[in-house]
Amino acid sequence: MKHTTERDRALVLLLERCASRDRTALRELFDAESRRMHGIARRVLYRSELAEEAVQEAFIQVWQNAHRYDSAMGSPRAWLYTIVRFRSIDMLRGHPQEDALPPEELDRIREDGVDVAYASLDPDGRLMTCLQALDDWTRRSLLLAYVAGLTQAEIAGRAQRPLGTVKSWMRRGLRSLRECLG
Repeated sequence: MKHTTERDRALVLLLERCASRDRTALRELFDAESRRMHGIARRVLYRSELAEEAVQEAFIQVWQNAHRYDSAMGSPRAWLYTIVRFRSIDMLRGHPQEDALPPEELDRIREDGVDVAYASLDPDGRLMTCLQALDDWTRRSLLLAYVAGLTQAEIAGRAQRPLGTVKSWMRRGLRSLRECLG
């Protein structure tokens, strides 16, 4: 597989150095990708401290298995992100159920987060003006996706609308925001 970006080529070299047991390469790889990997883990686990743990465990796994990375099978980022995602899912499965929030409570927290984020925007700011120009469900869909981290399918379920409708809302909303803010 050809690596189309300089970043991919740099990551492949770091993984090759990790496979040769170069600890500096592991540190560089951690510095380059840990924030994005933390974001992925947080979307699965919803708790920052668990996400941090998942990222640490993922990097242990990367260190132990760097020699197995094959660029013909995919990009280095996809490989790294798959590892952290599966580590997060494993942690979620192994985490005691009594600590888990009921789905309704999690939904309420997400909704509150979206409402707080929207309400905290500068009322006279360009972003608020542009968001207010959108219809309610388009605005809500964008906020649920970009603030609460919901997938388009999850938004469609909440809105009780077809997935294609939600995708259209979001596509049109992003286009409108780009035009308004540009």
